Amino acid sequence: MTTLSDAAKADLHRYLQEARDALLWKLEGLSEYDVRRPLTPTGTNLLGLVKHAAGVELGYLGDTFGRPSGEPLPWLAEGAEVNADMWAGPDETRTGIVGLYRRAWAHADATVEALPLDTTGTVPWWPADRARLTLHHAVVRVIADTSRHAGHADILREHLDGATGERPGATSLPSADPAWWAAYRSRLERAAREAAERTDRATR
Repeated sequence: MTTLSDAAKADLHRYLQEARDALLWKLEGLSEYDVRRPLTPTGTNLLGLVKHAAGVELGYLGDTFGRPSGEPLPWLAEGAEVNADMWAGPDETRTGIVGLYRRAWAHADATVEALPLDTTGTVPWWPADRARLTLHHAVVRVIADTSRHAGHADILREHLDGATGERPGATSLPSADPAWWAAYRSRLERAAREAAERTDRATR
């Protein structure tokens, strides 16, 4: 018999896995340069997002509940370079980072499978006075973080080669016609300029 807790875990896992898969898909078919190069003024890049997401899962759904993975994460160690989890050095391979992320999934999933959702853990890097949280809270936090970064990756990938969506063939967009999108974008540009001009006139 399926319990409410089992159903809740299944729902949480479904949404977490969808976000994981979407994030990884953004690497497919791209060159080593394109998965690594900084695409925003703050250096956001596709492979770095995956590297970061691996550490998030191993931390919140591993260490926090007394279940360390044993995976070496030198970029998160005390004294590590700031933001080192957000980019891949030339000696860090795409295969290695993707493999780490998949192992992080397995470790996180095992934690969720093994423990009740109301299990309380301690986040090692949070202030002691608010470091306690439930497994349910931790899973929701990881889903939110992964989904946020999958959204970042979606925009980065669209700028690189126009690919969009959660997976191949699932763009959720109303048209695949470049001419339609060019006209749509022009319409939005005109609307933005008109709104700005109206605001300028009203404040003179």
